[in-house]
Amino acid sequence: MSTQARPQPHILVFPYPAQGHMLPLLDLTHQLALGGLPITIVVTPKNLPNLKPLLSFHPDTIETLVLPFPSHPKLPSGVENISEVGISANNLFICALSKLKDPIIEWFESHPAPPVAIISDLFLGWTQKLGNHLGIPRIAFYCCAAFSTCVARHCIQNLRAVKYSGFIQFPDIPGSPTFKQEHVPSTSQRNRELDPDEELEREISIANSMSWGFILNTFEAMEGPYLDYLRQKILGHPRVYGLGPLSLRSIGNGMVRGDVDPALKCNVFNWLEQCEDESVLYVCFGSQKMLKREQMEALANGLEQSKTRFIWVVKVGMIHEEDNGHGVVPDGFEDRVSGRGLVIRGWVPQVAILNHPAVGGFLGYCGWNSLLEGLVGGVMILGWPMEADQFVNAKLFEDLGVAVRVCEGPDALPDPNHLSRVISETFRENNDQKVRTKALRDEAIKAISNEGSSCKEFDRLLNDLAQL
Repeated sequence: MSTQARPQPHILVFPYPAQGHMLPLLDLTHQLALGGLPITIVVTPKNLPNLKPLLSFHPDTIETLVLPFPSHPKLPSGVENISEVGISANNLFICALSKLKDPIIEWFESHPAPPVAIISDLFLGWTQKLGNHLGIPRIAFYCCAAFSTCVARHCIQNLRAVKYSGFIQFPDIPGSPTFKQEHVPSTSQRNRELDPDEELEREISIANSMSWGFILNTFEAMEGPYLDYLRQKILGHPRVYGLGPLSLRSIGNGMVRGDVDPALKCNVFNWLEQCEDESVLYVCFGSQKMLKREQMEALANGLEQSKTRFIWVVKVGMIHEEDNGHGVVPDGFEDRVSGRGLVIRGWVPQVAILNHPAVGGFLGYCGWNSLLEGLVGGVMILGWPMEADQFVNAKLFEDLGVAVRVCEGPDALPDPNHLSRVISETFRENNDQKVRTKALRDEAIKAISNEGSSCKEFDRLLNDLAQL
């Protein structure tokens, strides 16, 4: 008697429309598709272009469920991505996207082979109730560190202590860390009792702890104790999967991120080819943060004084922001550093740049994706944390001995003289932190190898999904 192989489970993937959230979840989706799983991605029209590389790579495996972005009275018409308004609008986006519940239910009930599970971003905790309604498990995807996840969970469970203490202690978390109140994840600091949108944010965080499991973009050698803490103290079961670094897995499997002007790409890499190995500092503050005029001037002065080669990626802002000097490079700076530094406005292939042999350091705001991408490139981190989980991330990398903090806070002004000295020290030969960075980079590469921890965790996830 012949037996038929069990069909692969259909998975519904729901990213949150912010660059730092979407990219790692799309990297995970790429891996799931390579594993043979049929996938449907929930996306709104203006975010659909972000899926182009993935859909081109998997035309027969991945489909999209394109739904109109729901309106919200506090959001400008036509806005569909956090990059258009900034992270202060996160709670508004969360509230707006929760209105997609009914359209998803309608689609699910009419589908001939509906999904058996939902993998959705941590900000979309309301999909826990959606999964309960549909009778399928929901898995929370965390684009952040296991360490910051542990800290955020403690803050949410102890809001009063967080609000009224200058320093916050975390005695139950491995290492018993302590943070200034203003350095804990910013979503834990607001008064949710005054705003129904922020009350929703609190509720979805609690819903995450009720999910079937967690998937995190991290790996055992770097965050093993915190992954175990989540398994034992937060969820109480082993379905916590550390699968990172996801960007490294995607690079190894041929995925290309984003659309980059070919002429710009050619110019950047031709310039890098003329630089000595590990001689270039990469400077970038992500897709959302725009420095003020005084900060731009201080950073420019520090770069100029350091005499170090650099690539500075400057976010292009709206007209009113540029009129106020936000994101504006000081007059004459580019002429003075011509040949030694490149100033680039807009999107760049960050992963490819950080993996180029000429790049040896990364000055940025300590967003988790950027930190992992810097680690994968084997470059030392010069941190300027500003908000959200960035202070927690910076501490983790400092404790690991692979980062140096050069400034902190969204309104802080770096001292150009100090910044220049730190940059120069970063590029000194036999820098101890540089050695530790390369050692941790090797651990990251090992994690995604066939016998590595992340590879084994991914196989465990596939096996668990197959049981659904």
